Amino acid sequence: MTNWLMTWTVGGAEGIPIPYSPRMDDGITIVLLCCFFLSAYVLSRSRRFLLQLVKDFLLHRECTSIFATSTAGDMRYLLLLILQTCILSGVCIFNYCNDIQPELVHHVSPFLLLGIYIGVSLFYLFLKWVLYSVLGWIFFDESTTTLWLESYSTLLYYIGFTLFPFALFIVYFDLNLQLTIIIGLILAFFTKILMLYKWLKLFCNNLHGSFLLILYFCALEIMPCFMLYQGVIQLNDYLIIKF
Repeated sequence: MTNWLMTWTVGGAEGIPIPYSPRMDDGITIVLLCCFFLSAYVLSRSRRFLLQLVKDFLLHRECTSIFATSTAGDMRYLLLLILQTCILSGVCIFNYCNDIQPELVHHVSPFLLLGIYIGVSLFYLFLKWVLYSVLGWIFFDESTTTLWLESYSTLLYYIGFTLFPFALFIVYFDLNLQLTIIIGLILAFFTKILMLYKWLKLFCNNLHGSFLLILYFCALEIMPCFMLYQGVIQLNDYLIIKF
């Protein structure tokens, strides 16, 4: 009996490993804290400018772009907000991929995965910006294109503020996958509706043109979202095989 107890004490009982969860990851917590302090810092320094951007987005304006009258400090804060939007998008993508492919974190470091998803978000926004600039240069005048890019940037700034509480909920409140998808689709729906509203204000002059505009909108706004989703899934499969 004594020998059996000594053997059990030395060998120990095999424990059950705890599955990875983003809410227990210190790296995710630090990233979200940095986003919180970044939002607070930008709001304290450039709140009036951000409010002016909202007014210009909702009220159709045909004068010179507000970017022309902004200071270097304002532009620096706005670039930080775009970076924050990409970071929070990366956190949301990371949490979603962890739910649908939990084996992924066993092949790739979670922090490396988060960096990859943030990079994918930055690359996606860069491609969209280039696409808008090229199409605007081909089909529209410079002032109209500039106003649209400004409006698109305004949406990106405020998407970052909206994604922060959403990221907190999905990470720390352990929302089920179905509810996460529903809330994410609602946020995406309202974002696309606001974009369509601005498109109609800037580029549509008659009813016939509105039908063509909706077709172009689906091609430039809806299809890239599906392509991004498929690209992320294919990337995850590649990472699992590679590592």
